[in-house]
Amino acid sequence: MKVLIAIDSFKGSISSIDGSKAISLGIKDVDPDTEIVTLPLADGGEGTVEALVQATEGQFVKREVIGPLHEKVDAVYGILGDKKTAVIEVAAACGLPLVPSNKRNPFVTTTYGVGELICDAIEKGCRDFVIGLGGSATNDAGVGMLQALGFKFLNQYNEEIGWGGKELQNIHKIDVADIHPELQACTFKVACDVNNPLYGPTGAAYIFGPQKGATAEMIKELDQGLEKFAQIVLDELGMDIHNIAGAGAAGGLGAAFAGFLHANLQSGIQLILDIIAMEEKMQGVDFVITGEGRLDGQTSMGKAPLGVAQLAHKHHIPVIALAGGISEETSTLNKLGITSYFSIMNAPMSLEEAMDSKVTFDNLRLTTKQLFRLIRAVR
Repeated sequence: MKVLIAIDSFKGSISSIDGSKAISLGIKDVDPDTEIVTLPLADGGEGTVEALVQATEGQFVKREVIGPLHEKVDAVYGILGDKKTAVIEVAAACGLPLVPSNKRNPFVTTTYGVGELICDAIEKGCRDFVIGLGGSATNDAGVGMLQALGFKFLNQYNEEIGWGGKELQNIHKIDVADIHPELQACTFKVACDVNNPLYGPTGAAYIFGPQKGATAEMIKELDQGLEKFAQIVLDELGMDIHNIAGAGAAGGLGAAFAGFLHANLQSGIQLILDIIAMEEKMQGVDFVITGEGRLDGQTSMGKAPLGVAQLAHKHHIPVIALAGGISEETSTLNKLGITSYFSIMNAPMSLEEAMDSKVTFDNLRLTTKQLFRLIRAVR
């Protein structure tokens, strides 16, 4: 028997790599001869670097960069097994977890460190980039990142502006004379699962600003800054960055990547599945096991387990999904490629206990073991 394990992380509990180990042990407890293929997953958010480095036998790179509060932070990105593709989670350089809750202020937070990671990867020979958007503490439209890449944003006195979302309203001119010479040779694929425009009622500031510490007054000013920036870009460079689907992602980083770096914004899970050649690795597989921390209505909106299930369904491979929590809406997944789904919870317990990594590991192993006892009995 051949089994493919492709699970996302159980967020806040266990990584996709450790969860896959638990499932593998559960299968081996029943049938040590089973051939197991493990492909840890992510959907473009947290865990993307780890999953892709693992799947392609790549390497991790640690680099000190300017963090969201203008102080040095250590950020990690990955170089894939082909040695020419870098995978970067923007949150590693400008994420909310890097900013204490009492210091969250998108007026000042910057994406500069993201640009520094890109420069570092270019210096190491990378020309292809996979970018995971999401979890940023910023609302600077990616201007900080672009500054690190050599773009200059000048105020009315022809001086370079500072860092942070508040500076957007000071931009009067864009100077592209000194951008990184290798940027034109680079390609960017961006995992982006939101369609928000850059500004307006459904834009970056109004939708995502509050979680980044913005007050109602700040949101209004940030939105005006985003609108002014978009107009300057249109006037100076002839690019409409406002109406790009996903422009408002990560505080406007979506607009910077799509407009200035000509990136392709696409579904996170589809991008990841393509990179790790998931469909190719399904050849000859008898069962696929997928899962995440909670299976619910959001899963059917394009999260990792659904992407895996749809590929497996195409090849008529049964799919088992495991999760810590399951909602009433999960039954819709049976029509979308998931053959059957199971909660790994086997006793009443508090949420804190359930999310303990050792408890999750043991529950994944036990549930898998019991499922494969049944599978072996009927095969």
